[in-house]
Amino acid sequence: MFTGLMKMSARAALVAGLLASWAALAPNTATAADSVPLLAQTATPALPAAGVGAGNGGAVILPPGSSSEAQAEAAGLPATPATAAPVRMAVLLPNRSGAFGAAADAVRTGLLTAYSRQKDNIQLSIIETGDSAADMQRAYDEASARFDILIGPLSRSAVTAVAQSGRVSKPTIALAQPDMAGEGEMQLPAQMLAVGLSIDEEARQVANWVEKEKAPGKIFAISTGVAWQKRAARSFQLRARQLGMQVETLELSTPSNALSAPGLAQLAKRVEQEKPALLFLALDASQAVQLRSAVGTELPLYGTSQINPFTLKRDNPNDKLPELDGVRLIDIPWQLQADNVAVARYPRPTINDNERPNPDLARLYALGIDAYRIAYGIAQQRSGFDVDGVTGRLNVNMASGGATYFQRQETQAIYQDGWPVPTADQY
Repeated sequence: MFTGLMKMSARAALVAGLLASWAALAPNTATAADSVPLLAQTATPALPAAGVGAGNGGAVILPPGSSSEAQAEAAGLPATPATAAPVRMAVLLPNRSGAFGAAADAVRTGLLTAYSRQKDNIQLSIIETGDSAADMQRAYDEASARFDILIGPLSRSAVTAVAQSGRVSKPTIALAQPDMAGEGEMQLPAQMLAVGLSIDEEARQVANWVEKEKAPGKIFAISTGVAWQKRAARSFQLRARQLGMQVETLELSTPSNALSAPGLAQLAKRVEQEKPALLFLALDASQAVQLRSAVGTELPLYGTSQINPFTLKRDNPNDKLPELDGVRLIDIPWQLQADNVAVARYPRPTINDNERPNPDLARLYALGIDAYRIAYGIAQQRSGFDVDGVTGRLNVNMASGGATYFQRQETQAIYQDGWPVPTADQY
């Protein structure tokens, strides 16, 4: 299993964002140095404009479904009267032939899945654009004039461009977090929500969790030189310090795509000498296995969703990581809770029998589902509401003319018998 994870990690390092199909990772290496799942991606590669499809040119326009009180009730939202004018939604996604094609496909499929179960008085259009922030900005400006609610953009740089444009005049559900300057947070326009999955936010949630469980002592936050890992370690450190904890960040080198053996030996020595309370791992699953073998099983370890390389579709009983038993992490319900009512409501994407489910594309599929459910709630003219989402417990507020607010609480889990399972207590 460890060898298989190493191969997965090496393949993932060849792509930027989630440039993968359900079967295999794409060969694009535009930003390989920072290659991570899209939820941790920091920039969009500039590609030639693919043209904006609005209405006919590249858009998939779906007619509104018949009124159904049951659909609204299932989501905890009131049904719109059948006589009301349809709400026009536009989904802005990179085109399928571009660098973010596989990621866009996953989000698109999730959106359409949610739409198929909850269509009341909604007209949904998919608008494909080029990958660059400039392409997306042009598409956004055109769509703002024609639609009531916009879902997108998908990349951090495009979200940042739209947020800073001064032209957000319609409710907008951004599918990524904006790039933040320094250690602050960008102030979003009054009608924009950023609902994208975020490694940084996961790290902060782990810090909140640790504060309730940790023993006295220093914490080591471990990363490599990869940008998303450094950001996660830094986000954990900042939040932990706000909560009164002492955190030191440590960076390990990765020759030949594996953690440095001398670095691990040095870390093990420091653990033995300084006896930290726990380690926060801003690492992937294969790196977490390596580190665990070096520091032993007694020290508590915490991490993000990136130490969960599995989906809930587990056809191979040998596909597990007993080396990580006892390690704690957070991830979205879609990856952990088959018995969750919201999770059970939606089908899993289909893949070929010989293909391994891609966990990061699965997370983006789930993001598409929840993005549509958030947009649907806004379409009901509800300024504030909660959603039991497939990406977590969601709290949404988009008061007319007021400040927006969005919060996602993911699920806390622990490895047992080689698989991550939700913990009994959820803080």
